[in-house]
Amino acid sequence: MSAGVGPSAGRVVLALLVRDLTYADLVSCGWSGSPHHLTGVAKQIERARLGEVDYLAICPASDIPVAKGGIDYLVKEGAGTLWQLAVHPALQSCGIGTFLVQAAELRIRERGLRRSELAVEESNPRARALYERLGYVAYDRQPDSWEERAPDGSPRRYETMCTLMRKTLP
Repeated sequence: MSAGVGPSAGRVVLALLVRDLTYADLVSCGWSGSPHHLTGVAKQIERARLGEVDYLAICPASDIPVAKGGIDYLVKEGAGTLWQLAVHPALQSCGIGTFLVQAAELRIRERGLRRSELAVEESNPRARALYERLGYVAYDRQPDSWEERAPDGSPRRYETMCTLMRKTLP
């Protein structure tokens, strides 16, 4: 599969590969979050080994991830829940996020499930617009929070409000 990258005046087609994210990939994924975040991603890779989640990497020919995201199969019965979706900032708005979501939906269908769900921060209208364009429908809202590191290295709690969205898969 491929995704368009670059301005519309000079379109470049980039071949992309979908594969499982590995521990070795984490050193090249600093663009996706802090070292604390990547420690959490490493724990999710272990859950993937147990079959509880899939954690995808989207890579060009270099095999270095330019997007990543997880699918948790234990959050909601009968659904795959997308989370921690991220595209390298320099490549956003090039179709790679769409490619990532579609790859995740394929993994969900391969497990015999017909529903995909996600939560999007209300402070992220670009992401919500992408999900709506891909057929996701809002059905509720809920607060969410997680631990992160402050600039001085101390732990702090990040709190946000999220819109819950779902899509029935064909």
